[in-house]
Formats: sequence, structure tokens, C-alpha cells
Amino acid sequence: MPPPPTAALSSSSSLCLFPFSSYSSPKKTQLGFCPSFPFTRLTNVTPTRRLMTCSAVSIEKETLISHRPHSFLRETDGLDDGSVRSRFQRMIMEVQDSVCGALETVDGAGKFKEDSWTRPGGGGGISRVLQDGDVFEKAGVNISVVYGVMPPEAYRAAKANVTDQKPGPVPFFAAGISSVLHPKNPFAPTLHFNYRYFETDAPKDAPGAPRQWWFGGGTDLTPSYIFEEDVKHFHSIQKKACDKFDPSFYPRFKKWCDDYFYIKHRDERRGLGGIFFDDLNDNDQEMLLSFATECANSVVPAYVPIVEKRKNTPFTESHKAWQQLRRGRYIEFNLVYDRGTTFGLKTGGRIESILVSLPLTARWEYDHKPEEGSEEWKLLDACMNPKEWI
Repeated sequence: MPPPPTAALSSSSSLCLFPFSSYSSPKKTQLGFCPSFPFTRLTNVTPTRRLMTCSAVSIEKETLISHRPHSFLRETDGLDDGSVRSRFQRMIMEVQDSVCGALETVDGAGKFKEDSWTRPGGGGGISRVLQDGDVFEKAGVNISVVYGVMPPEAYRAAKANVTDQKPGPVPFFAAGISSVLHPKNPFAPTLHFNYRYFETDAPKDAPGAPRQWWFGGGTDLTPSYIFEEDVKHFHSIQKKACDKFDPSFYPRFKKWCDDYFYIKHRDERRGLGGIFFDDLNDNDQEMLLSFATECANSVVPAYVPIVEKRKNTPFTESHKAWQQLRRGRYIEFNLVYDRGTTFGLKTGGRIESILVSLPLTARWEYDHKPEEGSEEWKLLDACMNPKEWI
């Protein structure tokens, strides 16, 4: 059974770009962060700057815009200056375009609706949702760039040897892409992925203090039925991406994924895993930027061939009912254990944005138990007892 969760800092969540990591690295104190204000909507916005403060984290409210900008970075950061901030933003924009293009091609009929927004002091995002397509019941692919202020305790958590600094607010920058894809066919799996970059500036009362940074993310597969060749294909793509940088990454991040997506009250995992990592800064920054980029670019080849293969597979009402039951498990994890989602619900975020990761339909049955040895039982067994697929 996984260990209890560690403390984490939050703002809010939607389709959670910065999900809380419940399982921290043994080398450092965990600081998970989840700005979801990206997907909150503000109506009747006044020209004055307005801040929302949750758990002592301050982030400006956003305003919808009619056209997506070239960059959400502040001019002081440079719009395209070769910095990690700039290159990560460019990467998530390109991945959003490539993933949405691939999904529209697979679907054949559905098109993504796009909302773009900015904040007065810099930052913003693009939310894209495809709903009721021929293949996808619901698919969300969102990006966000956030500037905000965190309390000094968070800065000290990120940098354990900072003991002589006076209390003071710590400016931060965060950017990420996040997606959840729910196909209609019960033999086509759900997919979730997100990749993010977080960086603090020096505290305002300690301008010489070092800047802190880290990467997080992952890609995980949630099928209703197991096709072993599909699961092996998916995990092999994750391993290939990891092995390009460090052969220890895949086994380390696969276990982290299995542990993170754990539904405690069911004693089972949400799905069949993948990779998950957070608070990653113990390697060269350029190497980790390339690693996050490789993982994000691996989403399409890992997932699209599976959906192409399964999207037209004939199914029965009982197959659909089982998919709906597994969707119920997906919802349970997101609403009960995903801390970014629960925090967003408690802090008055825009409900449509907070719940955009949830499927259109789901099902619960009292005391449902699949017949031992059935295909449904095999899926449940794999969720209760994580396996090595490759």
C-alpha cells in the first residue's frame, strides 16, 4: 500500500497542470504546485488588477481574449530569448497543436473549441475541448503560463539550506500542458498526460538568493479492457523516451505513477500506469528540458495507434456498462484524491474548468463484482496488482 501523502502547496485546479505529488522524492522536500486559475473564467472584468489569494498564493484573475497571442511571457522575460521559460512555453504550444491535430484526424468529425485568456501582469493560457465527436466523447488539451507569489515557507521547502533569509514573498513562474482524453468505444483507453516547469525568483527581500526550478509530469493509460499488445506498446514508448536520458528513469517513474494514481478506498489503481515524476531538478536543467520535451512529443505515437486500432471495434451494452463503471473510478480519484481538483472546488474556481477532465458519462452499481476470470476481472486485478508490462 502506498505511503501517506506529503504536504504540498496549492492554488487551485482544473484540468490540473500542476497536480500535487503525493509521493515525494527521497532526496528532497516535496513542493507540489497546481495553478488552475488558468481555466477559471472571469466575467464582467474591471480594468483594475484583481488578485485571488488561496493558501497565501496570489495569482491574478484572467480575462478572455479573442485571439491567441504569440507568447504569454512578460516583456521583461523576453518573448523568445532562448531561456528555459521561453523554450518550455514554445514546446507546450507546439505539443498542444500537434496533439489536437492528431486527435481531430483520428476523430474525423469533432473539432476543438478554443478559449484563450491573459492576465494583466503576464501569463495566460489556451483551453481546447472536443466534445461529442465520432471517436472522442470528451477530450481536453490545455496549456497555461502563470506568474504569482508564494509564501516564504514554500521557498524554504524548495531550498532546505535557506535559513538566514527574512520572511518575504517569493515570486514564481509556472508553465505546463495537461490533457485528458475519453474515447467513446470501451475498447479504446482513456489517456492523461501533463508536463510542467516551475521556477522561483529570488525573494523580494533577498535579491541575491539563488533561483529554484524543477520539472514535473507524466503520461498514464486507463483502459477498460486489457489488450496486452496495446499496453506493451504504450509502456515501450514511455521506456524509450526515458532510456534516451537515463535507464533508471523508466522503472523509477513507472513505480511513482503506480503509487500516485492509487484509489485508497478501493485498494486499486486508476489504470495501468505509465510514468510520473515531480520536483525533478537533480539533473542538468538542459537535459531535463529535453527529457520533458521528449516525453511530451511521445504522447501521439504512444496513444494514437491504439485508438486507431480500437475505435471501431464492435461492442455490446455490457462492454459499455463496464466502461462506465471504470469511468466512475476515474471520477472518484479526481474528486477524492487529486488535491488540485479538490482545492479548486473549495476555493470557488470556475466549476466547468475544474471538472473539464471528467467524462461526460459514468456509472455506479451497488457492490458490483466482475466474474472471476472474465476480461473485466482481469482489468480489475491488474489495477489492484500493478504489473511490469515490458
